[in-house]
Amino acid sequence: MSSPQPTGLFASFSIDAAELSKSSINTIRTTLGISGAVALIVGILITFWPERSASVLTAILAIYLVIAGIAYLGMGIFSRGISGGARALDIIVGILFIIGAIIAFMNLAQTTAVLAVFIAVLIGVLWIVEGVVALAHLGDAPSKGWAIFFGLLSIVAGIVLLFSPLWGAVVLFTIAGIALIVLGIVQIVRAFTFGRGVTAAA
Repeated sequence: MSSPQPTGLFASFSIDAAELSKSSINTIRTTLGISGAVALIVGILITFWPERSASVLTAILAIYLVIAGIAYLGMGIFSRGISGGARALDIIVGILFIIGAIIAFMNLAQTTAVLAVFIAVLIGVLWIVEGVVALAHLGDAPSKGWAIFFGLLSIVAGIVLLFSPLWGAVVLFTIAGIALIVLGIVQIVRAFTFGRGVTAAA
């Protein structure tokens, strides 16, 4: 049985450049370089200007709400093949989306903080549930010590997020920024080194 082939970013680490044409190598290099540069830039913005980056992400979400709201309104007003109740629901959802977008744009900083708290609380609850599940399956774990450690750590981290969600959101956002910086650098280095010996010999 053949082993599954890796996909996405990590696929480039398993590809043998000697089996590729020069154009394929250049395509992979370009893809890695562009995605690496984007990851690096976004990571730097998140790490060194977290408040502005969070506000930009909130603004993008608000723009999405406007677009989705208009789409729902359009379906509710112009769709003739669906029932009146479904059309009314589409119109209501569209209006709610647009109202939400207007509120977000009117006070972007407060909306960003509320969104950050919501996400942190959600992650906190998920971590607690994950920790409880890990402890519940302790009997099936190959290493009970690691299972207990992971379960307790997950529960404690979840509780910390629930009691200080805004601080936790900032920490998570910063970690995400640092991870993107590292990922971007790795991809850019890979873009310069992938298939270099093959193209030089060709």
